[in-house]
Amino acid sequence: MVKSAIILAGGKGERLRPYTNDRPKPMVEVGGRPILAYQLDQLKNAGIETVVFATSYKREALQKHLDSGKKYGIRALFSVEETPLGRGGGIKKAMQILPNDWENVLITNGDNLWKLDIEGLIKKHEESEAMATIVVVPLRSPYGIVEFNGADEILGFKEKPILPHWINAGIYVFSREIEPLLPNVGDHEIETFPKLPSDRFLVFKSTDYWRGVDTVKDLTEAEKEVIEVFSG
Repeated sequence: MVKSAIILAGGKGERLRPYTNDRPKPMVEVGGRPILAYQLDQLKNAGIETVVFATSYKREALQKHLDSGKKYGIRALFSVEETPLGRGGGIKKAMQILPNDWENVLITNGDNLWKLDIEGLIKKHEESEAMATIVVVPLRSPYGIVEFNGADEILGFKEKPILPHWINAGIYVFSREIEPLLPNVGDHEIETFPKLPSDRFLVFKSTDYWRGVDTVKDLTEAEKEVIEVFSG
């Protein structure tokens, strides 16, 4: 069973300034709590005991808030990147301080809000003996859609509908086998994923709540959503 996770927590969040002037992006508050707090609650409930935070920008704010991790019921460890290594390099470095007996590890981008069947994700990964399993979520249009007929007559409008495509949610389970394929510096999606055999590189479809928090507008909308999604 997966007992460890890595959270990529060094994002600068330049489009979220001034909220990120003194903290990394996962520490930005939504509904009075840091974004990463919503992830940590779910990780703990899914049996994750150790979380390694891949840190760089404004890491002191993150370390001060988390301390040992006790307030979230986990053990917090910190992988410090003196110079940014990219997501793939950050994951590879963070793997070096995981517990020695790890076989599979859950990995998340620390700046997204989501509610996920983590147990189901881990079960699929382990039972299929995959090297990597990626959570994918439906793509929602950022704009309203206009519907019209061949005579150019307006038939109606749909406000930000779900499109027939799936996107990477930034949540993965990696097996230990993938470690040598990760770059020391660079992005795993570019340098590692193309090397994986298709029969051991799987997706886990989720239609549960997911939101990227990239702009101040996203933050404003997320403030309204978390009350409903995470209450109770």
